[in-house]
Amino acid sequence: MTFDLAADLEKRRQQHRFREPLVMDGPCGRHARLDGRDYLNFCSNDYLGLANDREVIAAFQQAASEWGVGSGASHLVCGHQRPHQDLEEALAAHTGRERALLFSTGYMANLGVISALLGKSDAVYEDRLNHASLLDGGLLSGARFRRFAHNDAGALAGQLQRSEARRKLVVTDGVFSMDGDEAPLAALADVCEASDAWLMVDDAHGIGVLDEMGRGSLFAQGVNSRTQILMGTLGKGLGTGGAFVAGSHELIETLIQFARTFIYTTAMPAAVAAATLVSLEKSRQENWRRQKLAALITRFRAGVGELGYTLMASQTPIQPILIGSDSDAMALSAALREKGFLITAIRPPTVPEGEARLRVTLSAAHELADVDALLTALESAKKDC
Repeated sequence: MTFDLAADLEKRRQQHRFREPLVMDGPCGRHARLDGRDYLNFCSNDYLGLANDREVIAAFQQAASEWGVGSGASHLVCGHQRPHQDLEEALAAHTGRERALLFSTGYMANLGVISALLGKSDAVYEDRLNHASLLDGGLLSGARFRRFAHNDAGALAGQLQRSEARRKLVVTDGVFSMDGDEAPLAALADVCEASDAWLMVDDAHGIGVLDEMGRGSLFAQGVNSRTQILMGTLGKGLGTGGAFVAGSHELIETLIQFARTFIYTTAMPAAVAAATLVSLEKSRQENWRRQKLAALITRFRAGVGELGYTLMASQTPIQPILIGSDSDAMALSAALREKGFLITAIRPPTVPEGEARLRVTLSAAHELADVDALLTALESAKKDC
């Protein structure tokens, strides 16, 4: 038996789907430095511009001097330090939950939660456009796995009505990472309540961004009390790294006992937790960041519409321009890079076949002049490509 890895790699190249990491020579922010050149960066998830904020950096530096650069162990051995505890308590209060639990990444949080709660006698129902970590978590759990049409509460209701599973868990993104649209959480909660199912929301792209205090999709849509499980990440709107799950006391205790991705991994550095405490408070207090984002989104959508591009339906900082073919998306990305703009082409399998796109992301670190410059570049590239 042989592993013909070279053939698989060559097929990826021929499909225009070969991926390579870009080596950045500067911090995440308004600009990205790559191969000795500065670009306006329109592809990071640093929605509030906190990843390179001076106060957040100062908090990290101070905590590193006090707590070191590594936790040294898992949370359940000796890696759970005071900044971790303080951050969990702050996140619980921020999200209106009894407790919160830190995970090293959002991917690990989603794998851990779903596999800890479900088994072979249970069923999990997932939106077709859910993030890969949610889909993988459902498959890893061993539960009966069902996918429902994107944002279609009616289709979900039909599936739930036919289920005789012991536990039924409905899982959705709050804001879909590649489309930028939002889940209809109230409708999904209605369906869950009618079928004795739990609702889990991955709000990685909503935390910090939505609601006047950055509490995310559940508060923006008024369903916080109707959603049993909230997962949020710290490396997007909050600008640091890691993730958390928030919910009832019983939920968090269950995860501590049974979530393997929590139990068997080293805790994040305490300095990251300390820095996140500062970025969380800034996200709560500095609503001007969200107001600025809203102005940038309005300007961008109006301008792209006038240029004739196909812009997907999104009111969030994720603003995908639908292109279609992989090669055309790559060509437009390359043309914009030549003009000084860094925007990644997103291709299958990350998105469905025939739906390659440029995923433009806006940040409070941007200025209106940056958006106008991007619109000018898009207009020029449309003529060239």
